[in-house]
Amino acid sequence: MKTLTIFTPSFNRAHLLPRLYKSLCRQTSKDFLWLVIDDGSSDGTEQLIQKWQAENRIEIKYHYKENGGMHTGHNAAYLLIETELNVCIDSDDFMPKDAVEKIISKWKSGQNKKHIAGIIGLDADENGKIIGTKIPLDLREGTLTDLYKKQGVTGDKKVVLQTEIVRQYPPYPEFKNEKLVPLGILYLMIGQDFKFIYSNEVYCIVEYQQDGSSSSIFKQYFQSPRGFAYARTVQKKFSDSMLEDLKNSIHIGISALVTKDYSLLRLDPKKWYNYLMFPVAMGAHALLKLKIK
Repeated sequence: MKTLTIFTPSFNRAHLLPRLYKSLCRQTSKDFLWLVIDDGSSDGTEQLIQKWQAENRIEIKYHYKENGGMHTGHNAAYLLIETELNVCIDSDDFMPKDAVEKIISKWKSGQNKKHIAGIIGLDADENGKIIGTKIPLDLREGTLTDLYKKQGVTGDKKVVLQTEIVRQYPPYPEFKNEKLVPLGILYLMIGQDFKFIYSNEVYCIVEYQQDGSSSSIFKQYFQSPRGFAYARTVQKKFSDSMLEDLKNSIHIGISALVTKDYSLLRLDPKKWYNYLMFPVAMGAHALLKLKIK
């Protein structure tokens, strides 16, 4: 069995997948398989994958599901993955030719894995510029939260996960008529119990699309209010900062206003912050509505 599954949730991205496929064919290590989660595409994605499967240059698995959004693609992948490690590479991104080799080498470098959930590596743009900042060189392991909140590291990072550990945590909730739950919530929960190995190697080359999740965050706020409320509630559960709690309570209040479901204010143990910040949430809600007009 392979060591690593690279999985790619994809919705009508057949025009972008060839670049990712070519980068996987160029990998210096073939100790991986590619799992494509087709999130209800209607652009010939299935036929494209079948063509590449017939070429037999790399091992490819294909899974079709009804459209549900990125987080539902992750849920489907985590149910299907059988390899020790997994990493998500989005349809608009690709991998340096030695990325798989570096991931597996890092993983097999001798650390005790009992308390390790995976590896945190770097993203870069097509010119090789690191997204955000590198990880401090004196740090060997820790969590994603540690990097951002304690070390001041910025920018997206690439998270490689140990599959058996992922399955110890609940799947992303799937809300009717919503297409987004912030993916970082899983990494936050895992970080309460496990650490990650840090690596300053680039595992992914990213390109943010105009129709991608990063570019439409305000609209998504209104399209997936329950998903955002869930994420903020989880963040409050593990927070030790009153300021952070108050900020998250504002977001929960906005979600309650969008859905007109004020029971969202009562979903976490620190619900009194939600009521306290609700007047602020009303003002923020009005401003956000203006932004998406």
